[in-house]
Amino acid sequence: MAAANGDVLGGGGGVPRPTNPMVTPLLTDLYQFSMAYAYWKAGKHLDRAVFDLYFRKNPFAGEFTIFGGLEECIRFIANFKFKEEEIRFLRAALPTCEDGFFEYLSSIDCSDVEVYAIPEGSVVFPKVPLMIIEGPVAVVQLLETPFLTLVNYASLVTTNAARHRLVAGKEKNLLEFGLRRAQGPDGGISASRYSYMGGFDATSNVAAGRLFGIPIRGTHSHAFVSSFMGLDEIIDKALSSSDGSNKCEDFVSLVQSWLIRIKDASSLRGTFGETNQSELAAFTSYALAFPNAFLALVDTYDVMRSGVPNFCAVALALNDMGYKAGGIRLDSGDLAYLSIETRKFFCAIEKEFGVVGFGKTNITASNDLNEETIDALNKQGHEVDSFGIGTYLVTCYAQAALGCVFKLVEINKQPRIKLSEDVTKVSIPCKKRCYRLYGKEGYPLVDIMTGQDEPSPKVGERILCRHPFIESKRAHVVPQHVEELLKCYWPGNSSTQREELTSINENRSRCMRDLLRMRPDHLRKLNPTPYKVSVSTQLYDFIHFLWLNEAPVGELQ
Repeated sequence: MAAANGDVLGGGGGVPRPTNPMVTPLLTDLYQFSMAYAYWKAGKHLDRAVFDLYFRKNPFAGEFTIFGGLEECIRFIANFKFKEEEIRFLRAALPTCEDGFFEYLSSIDCSDVEVYAIPEGSVVFPKVPLMIIEGPVAVVQLLETPFLTLVNYASLVTTNAARHRLVAGKEKNLLEFGLRRAQGPDGGISASRYSYMGGFDATSNVAAGRLFGIPIRGTHSHAFVSSFMGLDEIIDKALSSSDGSNKCEDFVSLVQSWLIRIKDASSLRGTFGETNQSELAAFTSYALAFPNAFLALVDTYDVMRSGVPNFCAVALALNDMGYKAGGIRLDSGDLAYLSIETRKFFCAIEKEFGVVGFGKTNITASNDLNEETIDALNKQGHEVDSFGIGTYLVTCYAQAALGCVFKLVEINKQPRIKLSEDVTKVSIPCKKRCYRLYGKEGYPLVDIMTGQDEPSPKVGERILCRHPFIESKRAHVVPQHVEELLKCYWPGNSSTQREELTSINENRSRCMRDLLRMRPDHLRKLNPTPYKVSVSTQLYDFIHFLWLNEAPVGELQ
């Protein structure tokens, strides 16, 4: 049954989803199998359990998070089934377990599991369940580690991407260049996918482009530039080929002519001397190969004395032939200064030679950029149109992990609570419903959790929202709009209608839309205002009743 459900999943947008051989029921911690065996041995494995998957603190010292990984979780349970070779491996790994347990494992799937979740790409906050998973306790326990694996990094990198989008501004292009620095190929693929969902425009990762339909972008490296010796090399190669030699010679002559004209131009005279001829040859060769997408890396030798003039000569030659150059990439040096000087050079070219629009030629910057460096560039002033970001984005350098947890909140309809001396680690018991309450200005005011059977908040009706653990923190809210957050994405054997998974582009749009809905002070980089997460009065009273009931009472001698 699970495999059949997997065939009808939405969210693909027509893009194929090959099975990842690493994502199997064995992708979990050993203690999940140990617990499953103990549940089975005690006859508890079919007990109906409810778990919440949530996080306790927003990452990157911010006050928001973007939820990612839902589709991968649903696809995981849609295909959850132990293969014979996996059962053989488990028998060897757990030699003291009885044969009946492995027969039980061979028989299970997720057809009796229910999953309720916030839509992927949504802005989310601590303590509010991203997912509620209900089903036989042994089966759901086996889902704990894979679900955390699939959600933790996805949400972290999506949030990281969204923060970069916010600091860069909506007009700038953001390009993900992180594959070579990612934590292995799986990390690289996930980073490309979730960076795009978090607001990036394209990736250099060709595999991710094929898998998810993400636009792919890229240019050449410094090695390409330094591999050429001079323009004569290009002509000689063209002469030895069967065709194209005349076109090549004509284009080379045009490039040389333009370089002389630029050098002699009154507005540019004295700006540069002799440019590097191997660089000019590399640019010319690349332009011949990609006349409609010529984007040159200009910092191999000297940006302003060689790279930019050489680029302009080739770009103007392309313009004469009816093509338009894509732009330049800066990969080192003072990016603010170099981008400003390059823009001046482009504008001077446009004015000197009357090439309409040349002054607006795209300038891309890379070189270990991150949220802080983009913020610094904004404060200094710059002329960068596109940012290529790699290491700090895909490795989530500023924070290693999101820290999602998977906590039992109900078993056989009996609420359960996890206590701790650290109040932030106390769980919120029972199966819940979650709502986002909006104010009259259209901004979200507060997220509120209620018990499953409590009435829903009503528009225009005064509600007391309480902090789950701090008695004095409370506020009355009169919502102008109420949004229920959790939807059913896997109904199991229930009659609940299943919500279709949405495509990566829809998730990306949801992310951008949710961010626009938030108050700016919740999103700002420095000292953001905390967003309020609350519980209903009824749930508050029940939490504290259960807390007192479950906590051992000390005795003083």
